[in-house]
Amino acid sequence: MTSLLTAWFPNVMSRLPEFFSSMVQTLVMVGVSGVISFLLALVIGVGLIISRRDGIRHNGLVFTVLDKLIDLFRSIPFIILAAALVPVTRMLMGTAIGPKGAIFPLVVGITPFFSRQIESALAGLDPGYVEAAESMGMTTWQIIWHVYLREGIPSIIRVTTITIVSLVGETATVGIVGGGGLGDFAIRLGYQRSMNDVTIATIIVLVIFIALIELFGRLLAEVVEH
Repeated sequence: MTSLLTAWFPNVMSRLPEFFSSMVQTLVMVGVSGVISFLLALVIGVGLIISRRDGIRHNGLVFTVLDKLIDLFRSIPFIILAAALVPVTRMLMGTAIGPKGAIFPLVVGITPFFSRQIESALAGLDPGYVEAAESMGMTTWQIIWHVYLREGIPSIIRVTTITIVSLVGETATVGIVGGGGLGDFAIRLGYQRSMNDVTIATIIVLVIFIALIELFGRLLAEVVEH
C-alpha cells in the first residue's frame, strides 16, 4: 500500500509530516473560526428575526443596520476581503500569516453568510409557535430561547452544516495570502511548483472532509428532529 501511494503521490509521501500538519491547521481554522462565527451569527440572526417588520420586537433601525452590513460584507469576494483585512488582522492577532492570522478574516468572511442562513432557518418556524408563546405571556428572552432556538435546532443544524462546508472552502482560499492549512500547501507546492500529485491529494482530502461533515450534519439533524 505504501509503495502504491509513493508511486501515485511521490511529493506528498516525501512531505508527510508537512501534509499532516496542514490538515491539522485546516481543522483548527475551521473549528475556531466556526465556533466564533456561529455565536456571532446566532446573535445577528436572532436580531434580524425579532427586529423585522413582523418580529416580536420590531425595530426598523436595528434591522436595517444589520441587514445592510450583511449585504455589504457578502458582496465582497473573500480573497479580496482577506487581503484588505491584513493590517487589521496583524494588529489584532499579531500576525497575518499562518492559522492564527487566518482566523480573523475567516470569521469576518463567513459570519455574514452564516447570519443570513440562521435568519432563514428561524424564519421557517411555524408562526403559531410564537403566537402561542406570546399568548402565554412569555418574555422576549423566553420566546427566543424556548421557541426560536429550541424549536429551530434541526434547521440550525442544517444551515450550520452548509456554512461549515463553505468555511472549509474559505480556509483553502485564505492559503493564497499565507493563511496556512491545506490551501497553502496545495498552492505552494501543487500550483507554484507544479506538483500535480499534491493538488490531487489535497482535493481528495477536502472532498472526504466535506463528505464527513455533510453526513454528520444530516444524521444529527435527523436525530434531533425525531
